[in-house]
Amino acid sequence: MDTMQAYESWRHSPALSEDERCELDRIAEDKKEIESRFFSRLSFGTAGLRGIMGLGLYRMNRYVIRHATQAFAEVILEACAEGRTAGIAICYDCRIGSREFAEDAAAVMAANGISVRIFESPRPTPELSFAIREYALDAGINITASHNPKEYNGYKVYWADGAQLPPLHADAISRKMEVLDVFASVRMTDYDAAVKSGLIAIVGDETDALFLDNVLAQANDPGVVHAVADTFKMVFTPFHGTGYRLVPEALKRLGIKHLLCVKEQMELDGTFPTVKSPNPENPEGFYLAVKLAAENGAAFILGTDPDADRVGIMVRDKNGEYITISGNKTGVLLLDYLIGAKKRAGVMPDKPVVLKTIVTTEMARRVCEQNGVRCIDTFTGFKFMAEKKNELEERGAGKVIFSYEESYGYMLGDYVRDKDAVTAALVLAEMAAWYAHQNMTLYDALESLYDKYGCYNEKTMSLMMPGMEGLDKMKRLMADLRGNPPGEIDGVPVRVVKDYLDGTSRDTATGVKSALELSGSDVLRYETVDGTVLLI
Repeated sequence: MDTMQAYESWRHSPALSEDERCELDRIAEDKKEIESRFFSRLSFGTAGLRGIMGLGLYRMNRYVIRHATQAFAEVILEACAEGRTAGIAICYDCRIGSREFAEDAAAVMAANGISVRIFESPRPTPELSFAIREYALDAGINITASHNPKEYNGYKVYWADGAQLPPLHADAISRKMEVLDVFASVRMTDYDAAVKSGLIAIVGDETDALFLDNVLAQANDPGVVHAVADTFKMVFTPFHGTGYRLVPEALKRLGIKHLLCVKEQMELDGTFPTVKSPNPENPEGFYLAVKLAAENGAAFILGTDPDADRVGIMVRDKNGEYITISGNKTGVLLLDYLIGAKKRAGVMPDKPVVLKTIVTTEMARRVCEQNGVRCIDTFTGFKFMAEKKNELEERGAGKVIFSYEESYGYMLGDYVRDKDAVTAALVLAEMAAWYAHQNMTLYDALESLYDKYGCYNEKTMSLMMPGMEGLDKMKRLMADLRGNPPGEIDGVPVRVVKDYLDGTSRDTATGVKSALELSGSDVLRYETVDGTVLLI
């Protein structure tokens, strides 16, 4: 079916409401807009779906959600012995349409005979991962677009281990979506009737309590928090998202007395009215938090994204200015602190392991090497770190004490298999309090780590290439880099080229190739003679 056929099929579908049909009628003469909505369907990958909200195959809407859920339901039933399932959990964030999308997904699952536990209101992503594991369920769905702008929504899918889908199951769902009609193939029951019958169960405070018990158990040195509690001040913002309740609760239980929350951003609001983008990676979003911190003399600011899986921090430097600490540097601070705290508490496991992604700073490896901890790389995405954690621990090859990636994601403990801003917030606050007890800010702590491990820095550039043209351009760029590899970067000779697509490493001086441990991801890595690393 070509673009115009897909458009007309949707436009005349009896499934659409009158308002929806009018939305499509309005773009009848806008060929570019039709193409942007119908040139393809949203690609279903290991992280599920994500896109701009609106009608069309290449948009996030209730029909795309139902279609994906029907395919997911069939994959779950085929994977379970004799079609018997333990059910799934469904969670959602504060975005426009998230609750309705979640209820639609629940109604489709129920119509396919799969029981559902759906959260009563928006919850953090890590709590969904926890619920899947805690209740021994088969899978999970989270309606969220994480830290993306307000125009976006998404559909994250999880398997029985609480991690995002492995490629095997993601591919199976994608194949089913290719053959299932977006309208006619979907089974759906009445949501309220399914709740009344018990096929859909509502969960809430009882799961929060169990999750928070596990979060609090990750505290390494609560005594030091109590020691500075009268003077230690910190600011928190959830950027209008799902961290608004559980993060403050966890911090108060840890012993933080002076927790200053940004009042304007504590309200759940999918329009994110006080920020351009609800992303803790963007320092401009912290302007209200900085104002509150300055007014109250707080040296530490913490913010979580809308689904509370990412966390970012700002600290006061030697000049009294509040500066952003990157995800790479925050991870190194946490890593060094965790190693020291676990050793001081006598709880460091025999074969400790830290997991990081291939695009995460090599400073983490240096910290591990100097402290007798094994550091292992994975591809970007916590599903890969979850797989590695499971594999290492199941065969007794090591105990993972920390996993992180540079994009503000951190995973601790055994009760989740995804990045977890709630637990990370707890440990970050404890770490800030520990340094405060030594009359140091986290800025001072970072400076001390450079003295201890050497200086490292990084810069991330994101090039936006939207639509079909963007996909084609990205493919051409990567193909050109492989066909014409640079011999030098900024005048510095390239020493090693690593291609994670075919899993090869090439020494540029000798031409000798060797095999990498990882393969199958479209990433190129260039290592220059001066120690610089460039990843694309």
